[in-house]
Amino acid sequence: MKLTTKGRFAVTAMLDIALQAPQEHVTIAEISTRRHLSPSYLEQLFGKLRKAGLVEGNRGPKGGYRLAKSSDQIRVDEILDA
Repeated sequence: MKLTTKGRFAVTAMLDIALQAPQEHVTIAEISTRRHLSPSYLEQLFGKLRKAGLVEGNRGPKGGYRLAKSSDQIRVDEILDA
C-alpha cells in the first residue's frame, strides 16, 4: 500500500496526539514543531479529521486538539479515509 503525503502527515499527527496526555489539548503549532510539518497543511487535515469524528477541537488559550476516542479504538484506515 502506498501512502500519500496527506495520509502520512495525518497518521503522524494523530500519533503525536496519541503520545501526549489523553485529556490535554495539543496545538497545531506544537505538532508542527515536533514533527516538522507545515502548520497550514495540518489545519486542513485536522478539519477533515474533526469531521470524521477522530479528533475534538477546542478554541481559546488552552485550545487545541485531542483524540475523540481512545487511541486503541482508532484504526489507520479510518485516518486515511478521513
